[in-house]
Formats: sequence, structure tokens, C-alpha cells
Amino acid sequence: MTDKPALADVVLHPVRLRIIQQLGGRNRTTAQLREALPDIPQATLYRHVGALLDAEVIAVVDERRSRGAIERTLALGDRMAAIDHAELSAMSSAQLRSAFLTFLGDVTGDFDRFLGADSPQTRELVGFARTLLYVSTKDLATIQAGLGELLAPYMTEREDGRRRVSLATILLPEP
Repeated sequence: MTDKPALADVVLHPVRLRIIQQLGGRNRTTAQLREALPDIPQATLYRHVGALLDAEVIAVVDERRSRGAIERTLALGDRMAAIDHAELSAMSSAQLRSAFLTFLGDVTGDFDRFLGADSPQTRELVGFARTLLYVSTKDLATIQAGLGELLAPYMTEREDGRRRVSLATILLPEP
């Protein structure tokens, strides 16, 4: 059995992050990914899908024949797309900076796409804020568990007209 690459090495690439975002809480075919990410050349998209499949970050949940080809339906895999504290702690300062800048670049790209759509209906759903907390490591674990429980009912695609939004969190301890 070969060792899997560090999760951070796999997911912290701008194209792979965007693929993971498309799959969060829903299944998508490769054709749906191409449609959702039209600025990514098809060969590039497939190469990054392959890397995510190899690392078990995404998984094939269905296959069907479509126009003589096999169309795969993908979903987040067993490893999911979260970098845990152990992996973050193992990164050098340069790696951590690169990971953070990749994350920020991805969020900025989403914001640019939101602005480019110029949809008055979605403006009421956008927001950003900053809140300072005073916590211990145990407090933070409790908060994260509570947020996970609170958000769980909203993390799966539904057919009832609800819009998909991206909630990004950043925890930065003050020096």
C-alpha cells in the first residue's frame, strides 16, 4: 500500500479547491463540473479530478454510459476536504502562508464571480464580519462542534429553492 499525500498538498491548489467546493453537500457529474467551472480547460479539470480521486478526497458514487462514454458522478470522499490541526502544525511557516494565501485567493475568486453575476437577488445573502473571541483550546473545540451541529441540516443540496452560499471561517490567534 502506498502512502497518500498530505491532505494539504492535495487540496490547497486553486483548481482543486474549486472542484471540492462544487461537490460540497452534493453530487456532480464531470459534465456538471465542466459547466460550473467553464474557465478551467477540460484537460486541466480532469487532471485535477484525477488527483483528488487518487488522494480519496473525492469518490465516484455512480457511473453510467452517456453517448458512448462512461459518465462519472462524484462526491466528497472519505478524506473530505478539511486540513486538521495536526497537518497545519506540521507545516513550515512558508507552507502555512502558502496554504492561507491559496484559501484567501479561492474566497476572493468566489467573491469576484459573485460580483460578476451582478444579481440583486443574491446581494441580500452576502455578508462578512469579524468577531473577536476569548477562548481556550477546549472552548474552541466546543464552538466548532456546536457550529458543525448547527450547520449540518444546511449542508446538503435540496430542491426547495434554497440558494447555495459559502461560509468561510478563519481563526487567527493574536500574538
